[in-house]
Amino acid sequence: MVEDENLEACSEVGGGEDERKGGFFDCFWTPIYWFKMLANETHWSFVFGVLVVYGINQGLGGAFNRVGTDYYMKDVQKVQPSESQIYQGIISIPWLVKPLWGLLTDVLPILGYRRRPYFIFAGLLGVVSMLLLSFHENLHIAFALLSLTAGSAGAAIADVTIDACVAQNSNTRPSLAADMQSLCALSSSIGALMGFSLSGIFVHLIGPKGVFGLLSIPAGLVFLVGILLEEPFMPNFSYRQVNQKFVDAGKAMWRTLKFPDVWRPCVYMYLSIALSIDIHEGLFYWYTDSKGGPSFSQETVGFIFSIGSIGSLLGALLYQNVLKDHPFRNLLFWIQLLFGLSGMLDLMLVLRLNLKFSIPDYFFIVIDESVSQMIGRLKWMPLLVLSSKLCPPGIEGTFFALLMSIDNVGLLSSQWGGGFILHLLKVTRTRFDNLWIAILTRNILRVTPLCLLFLIPRGDPNASILPTEILGAKEEAENENIELVSLVSSVDGK
Repeated sequence: MVEDENLEACSEVGGGEDERKGGFFDCFWTPIYWFKMLANETHWSFVFGVLVVYGINQGLGGAFNRVGTDYYMKDVQKVQPSESQIYQGIISIPWLVKPLWGLLTDVLPILGYRRRPYFIFAGLLGVVSMLLLSFHENLHIAFALLSLTAGSAGAAIADVTIDACVAQNSNTRPSLAADMQSLCALSSSIGALMGFSLSGIFVHLIGPKGVFGLLSIPAGLVFLVGILLEEPFMPNFSYRQVNQKFVDAGKAMWRTLKFPDVWRPCVYMYLSIALSIDIHEGLFYWYTDSKGGPSFSQETVGFIFSIGSIGSLLGALLYQNVLKDHPFRNLLFWIQLLFGLSGMLDLMLVLRLNLKFSIPDYFFIVIDESVSQMIGRLKWMPLLVLSSKLCPPGIEGTFFALLMSIDNVGLLSSQWGGGFILHLLKVTRTRFDNLWIAILTRNILRVTPLCLLFLIPRGDPNASILPTEILGAKEEAENENIELVSLVSSVDGK
C-alpha cells in the first residue's frame, strides 16, 4: 500500500515536471507547429513564397532600399526634402497599377502557368535594375528614377502574385485567413528588423550604390520562387479567350464594387491613408542635419529604423494573439485615435522638448519610432484581413490587387501631400524652422478618419462578409463555363 502511494506521489511529481517542461518547449515548438500547419494546409512552396516575397524581398530588401534610397537622394543626387518626397511617390507608381498585374496573373497564363512566370519576370526586372544603379557612374536623376521605378515594379509584380495566392487560399480556407495575413506581416516585420539593423552599416561601408547591388540578391530569390512554386499545369489553354476574360474580370470587379458592403470599406481605406500625410523625408533630413538636428550617422539611422521594426513585429504579434477576433470598426476606432496621438512624439522631438526633460535624442527617437511602427502595423493588419475577405471567387488576385492599389493611391496622395506641405512651409536641406508645423498638421489630419468609421462593417472578422449576390454569381459563372472560375476551381482541387 505504502509503495503504491509512493509510486503515485512520484508519478504526480514527474507529471508536474513534465508539465513545466512541456510549457517551456511549447513556447519553442508552437511557431514551428504553426508553420508546419500552414505548409500542410496549403503547400510548402506557398509558405516559402510568402517568406521570400514578404520576408526577404519586401522586409529585408525593402529596409535596405529605404535607407539606401534616402541617402542616395540626399548625398548622391543632392535633392531637397520636398523633391525627394515627390520622387518617392514616382517610384511607387508601379504599385498603383497592381490591378493590371493581378488581372494578368488571373487570366493570362504563360507557358501553361498563371503564377510562376510572373515571379520569374519580377525577379529578373529587380536584378537588372538594381545592378544598373549599382554599377553606373554619375547616373542622371531621370535614369535613376527610371531604374528605381523598374525595381519597384519588380517588387509590385511579385507582391501581387503572392497576394493572389494568399487571397485564393483565404477564400478556400476562411478560418486561416488571419493566420496567413499574420504570416505575411510577421515575415515582413522580421525581415525589416534584420534589414534595418544592417542597412546603416552597409550604407556606411559600401555606400548607397553598393547597397543597390546587394538588393539584386532578394530579387534573385523571387526568381527562385517562380521555379519552385507548386502550381497545376494547363497545357490546352486557349489564348483566343483572353480578351473575353479581361472583359469578364472587369465586369466582375465592377459588379463587386457596386455593392455598398464593398465600396464603403474601400473609400475608408483610401481616405484613412491619404489624410495621414507623409513627411518622412523632412524628418530624415532633420535627423542627419549637423546644425538644426541631432546629426545621426548612417549606422544610427539604420538602428533606429530597426527598433521601429521591432515595434512593427510587436504590432503583428499583438494583432494575431489578442486583437484578430475583435470587430473591425471597434478596433479601427482605437487604433486610429492612437495613431494620431503617437505623432505628438515627433512634435516633442523637433521642438526639443525631450531635452528639457533630460531625455537624450537617441533614446527618445527610439521610443517614438517603435511606438509609431507598432500602431501603424496594428492599423494596417485589420485592413489587410478585410481586403482579403472582399475578394470575389475567380478573380482573387485581380480584386485584391485593386484593393491594394486603392491603398497605394492613398499612399501616393499622402507622399505628394507631404511634399507639398514641406515645400509650402519652406523646409529645405538646411532649414527646418517650420517642420513642427508640418508635423502638427499631419497629426490633426490623422484623426479625421474617425468621422468615417461608419463605412466599416461591424461584423465578425472570422466570417465571410461578401454579399450573397456575389457568391451566387460564382455559381452562375460556373454554369456558363466562365474560364476564370474553372481555373481557380482546378487550383483548389489540386
